[in-house]
Amino acid sequence: MSSVNKVILIGNVGADPEVRYLDRGVAIATFNLATTERGYVMQNGTQVPDVTEWHSIVLWRNLAEWAQQNLKKSMKVYVEGKLKTRSWEKDGQIRRKTEVVAENIQILYRPEIYRNGVESQKSKVESDEVQENFNDEAQATPEAQEHGGFFNGLFKN
Repeated sequence: MSSVNKVILIGNVGADPEVRYLDRGVAIATFNLATTERGYVMQNGTQVPDVTEWHSIVLWRNLAEWAQQNLKKSMKVYVEGKLKTRSWEKDGQIRRKTEVVAENIQILYRPEIYRNGVESQKSKVESDEVQENFNDEAQATPEAQEHGGFFNGLFKN
């Protein structure tokens, strides 16, 4: 029987991607992605706070170059990839790091600060329309969400 190594994350970019080039000109980009589970209040009144996890994301070749030009801190993105753990020795100790090697990435939301300074007025209008569509879908009835696809309801605050 085969196995599956698949990761899907939706979160916020923690900092602009860092890009470097290997000997043969192969680009590699890295950045951290924050995913947050919302807090809640238990029946006894105890407040459970938000819990944020940080994920190390690695992008190779064309995807790395795309990220360098398009990803900015605070953007909400969809990342699809696989887990990979690497290890090395430093100061006599074995160190390990688990990363998500991205195979697909999509920008879901650009914060207002980037829309005002970077995008043209036409792009701003198009982005606003996309966000309105997300908001309309997120507020749809449960029956509509059930048939509306994976992303419905993910952007409610």
